Amino acid sequence: MDNARIYRMTFASVYPMYVQKAERKGRIKEEVDTVIFWLTGYDKVQLQQQINNQNDFEAFFDQAPKINPNVAKITGVICGYRVENIEDPLIRKVRYLDKLIDELAKGKQLEKILRA
Repeated sequence: MDNARIYRMTFASVYPMYVQKAERKGRIKEEVDTVIFWLTGYDKVQLQQQINNQNDFEAFFDQAPKINPNVAKITGVICGYRVENIEDPLIRKVRYLDKLIDELAKGKQLEKILRA
């Protein structure tokens, strides 16, 4: 896994790709945002500020109001790695988000994605 590349990436550069991936599969931007809000505790205004500020993933997660306590329920393989076994805390959070967006794009019900 190229962790250095992930550390340099801005959330704003990846966010449109999350939305495109979901929309290609018939989902909507608001569902992508709901997943991000659930994971990070951001609201719509705070999320837009993160995008406008061009924050990297480290700042994006460091400034998150509250990482959801149910993240431990996010399990499975993303990019060839088991999410629950990733040791680097930042990379694990990025992969949590990747996994949630992947589940959304695969048509999983939002209630299940949000581990409700």
